[in-house]
Amino acid sequence: MTEAKVTALRSIELGVPDLEASMEFYTSVWGLEAVTADGDAVYLRGTGSEHHVVALRQQPKASLLGVHFAASSRQAVDQLHAKAMGYGATVISAPISLPGAAGGGYGFAFRTPDGQPLNISADVSRHTDILQDSSRPKGLTHVVLNSADVGKQTSFFVDLLGFKLSDSTEIMEFIRCGTDHHSVALARGQGPSLNHMAYEMDDIDGLMLGSGRMKRSGFNLEWGVGRHGPGNNIFSYFIEPNGFVTEYTTGMEHIEDANYSPGTADYWSKFPLRPCRWGMAMRPSDRIKKAMAGRLESDAETTPLCEDVIARKRAG
Repeated sequence: MTEAKVTALRSIELGVPDLEASMEFYTSVWGLEAVTADGDAVYLRGTGSEHHVVALRQQPKASLLGVHFAASSRQAVDQLHAKAMGYGATVISAPISLPGAAGGGYGFAFRTPDGQPLNISADVSRHTDILQDSSRPKGLTHVVLNSADVGKQTSFFVDLLGFKLSDSTEIMEFIRCGTDHHSVALARGQGPSLNHMAYEMDDIDGLMLGSGRMKRSGFNLEWGVGRHGPGNNIFSYFIEPNGFVTEYTTGMEHIEDANYSPGTADYWSKFPLRPCRWGMAMRPSDRIKKAMAGRLESDAETTPLCEDVIARKRAG
């Protein structure tokens, strides 16, 4: 029997102190669309088939509440749950039927060794209407998590969840659960936090249109536009109203070869024109470096206030 593993990244769940303002930002500015609401939570989709790519939940402060992954079947979910128990992972809940507002399905929740919340599910409903708008995100393509023990976290994803190593740098380990170069990256930091989340755009034209919409809405381009080394993807980075770093990206390298050999930190340290292959993006801003380290702020020095997002929306 084939060993069960994670097959894809589904969505991210964020705690936000102002649900209305956050929803206005993610729909009117970032380009997602509300699907369902359930009590203190709103579920937002991209233009692709995934039920939702972001869940926003009212919380006292901004926080990462979960990274959600797919498995191939309910049986695979059960197998991964049993494997997590045997691995000694902290399991938050056994496999159960999931809320209809979140797309239903069947899954369980657990934590990484340093406490980051993860979820695995199967049989979640999908959209049949693929929306045609290149300026809006198709879906969530990768999440980067900070850790003080990247080696331990990488082993957790590889040994328990079936991820494969794509590349190593002095800053991050890039790992994949499909053909995309990475669905998760683990960044060396002082402790567990969300470094950033990245949304896939159709092409560079769509990325530029989305980035332009962000700038017109008063959000600074904190890093980019450029092309990464590991992954080869084009990027533009912003800080959203809750202080999270959010990225538009396109053109991610696909890895089909089973004999693919990961690049080492030494290889990437000698790669020309780092950290942007084009030599155009230069270095990230001080604001985004602070936010990527997990020190969240939502004030005027980093990004427009939530109230400003609502005011701009109501003003048309």
